Amino acid sequence: MAHTVITIGRQFGSGGRIVAQRVADSLHIPFYDKAVIDLAAKETGLSEEFIRQAEQKKTSSFLYNLYMSAHNLPVTDQVFIAESEVIRKVAGEGPCVIVGRCADYVLRRQEGVLNVFIHAPLDERIFRTKETYQVDAPDIRSYVLKQDKNRAAYYEHFTDSVWGKAENYHLAINSTIGLDTTVELILALAKERGLQA
Repeated sequence: MAHTVITIGRQFGSGGRIVAQRVADSLHIPFYDKAVIDLAAKETGLSEEFIRQAEQKKTSSFLYNLYMSAHNLPVTDQVFIAESEVIRKVAGEGPCVIVGRCADYVLRRQEGVLNVFIHAPLDERIFRTKETYQVDAPDIRSYVLKQDKNRAAYYEHFTDSVWGKAENYHLAINSTIGLDTTVELILALAKERGLQA
C-alpha cells in the first residue's frame, strides 16, 4: 500500500490552503506550502523572498532561448527545479500534503499520489480574500484575478498543461459545499484509494 501524498492546487480565495492544512492535521502528516520555499532556499542559497517573487513570474520563450543559448537557466527555472527536488524528496520520505507549486505535475510518476484542485465562484473568493485573508487592496476583484493569472501562467509554463483543468486532477471540488465537507471528501477519497499515513 502506498503512503499518502496529496497535492492540492487551488484558485486564490477558494480556501484551498485552509483545506490542505485541515487534511494534513486530520491525517497527522506533514503539511508543505511555504515550507517548500524554506527548504528550496536552503538548497539554493537564494533568499526566501527572492524565491517567492520568482514563483510569481514565468519566463518568456524568447528570454528562455537566450539564456539557454548561454547555457544558463533563468532564475525562475532554477527555482522551479529546486522546488521540484524538494517536493520529490518530501513525497518520497513519507505521507504529506503539498499545496501548489505544480506538485501534481512534479509527482506525476510517483505511485500513491492524490491530486486535488479546489475552486469557487469569484464572488465567494473575493469575500474570503477580504474577510478571512484580510487582504487590503484597492480593488480586491482585480487582486484575486491577478493571483489566479499568475498561478495559471506559472503552472502552464512549467507543465505544458492547463491549470485548474479537471482532467488533470483526481478530484476537483467547488468549496462552496463548505470547507469541512471538502476536507471530508478528500479524506474519503484518500481512504477509498487505499492511501495511508
